[in-house]
Amino acid sequence: MRDKLIVGNWKMNGGLATNARLLDRLASEWRGDGKRALAVCVPTPYLAQAQSALTGSMLAWGAQDVSEHPGGAYTGDVSAAMVAEFGCRYALVGHSERRRLHGESDAVVAAKARAALAAGLTPIACVGETLEQRERGETEAVVARQVDAVIAAVEPETARTVVAYEPVWAIGTGRTASPAQAQAVHAVLRARLAAAHAKDVCILYGGSVKASNAAALFAMPDVDGALVGGASLDADEFLSIGRA
Repeated sequence: MRDKLIVGNWKMNGGLATNARLLDRLASEWRGDGKRALAVCVPTPYLAQAQSALTGSMLAWGAQDVSEHPGGAYTGDVSAAMVAEFGCRYALVGHSERRRLHGESDAVVAAKARAALAAGLTPIACVGETLEQRERGETEAVVARQVDAVIAAVEPETARTVVAYEPVWAIGTGRTASPAQAQAVHAVLRARLAAAHAKDVCILYGGSVKASNAAALFAMPDVDGALVGGASLDADEFLSIGRA
């Protein structure tokens, strides 16, 4: 059985004082058992704070994005090597908000995953369909296209990645894919990864995950954990999801 991984995505939220309280709670109360891991992906300005607060704890931390470029004239961008210097283990790439708001293509997301690996980070590559695509019956084709782009970019290191399925229609909406819906898409992703000799890659579900639905989602055979948005800002809720 694959280990479970729960990753909190703070998005553009936080402040030094509120972060300190949240990180202190997580560091002092989370006790993994070797089969469950907890991590937080924080805004770039707070990576040093996360490193300071979580070093020596049972939590890992990561960045919410990295550039596909190693350096140069890219004002405002942050390279994978830069965030790696803050002890990050993970880097999100291709979150639906980056794709939608910043126009990131499959090729750009794949290049970011490759850059993260080159810097020693574990990329968490996000894939998922919009409501319109689901209603047109395109879910399988969309997620297959997105994950195939990442696989092609990172082979033969596909096994060092994490994939997160996040149906766009369920992110921040309160709507959640049913466990059966999530499992159906995760099974498609598992098959694509197996074809790349990476069948044991961790596949997370993201989309309005909370303590009340986590256990049912995690019971699915191909759901290996969660990418948690708003609920990761609440220590009680996030810890409950981890314990589920």
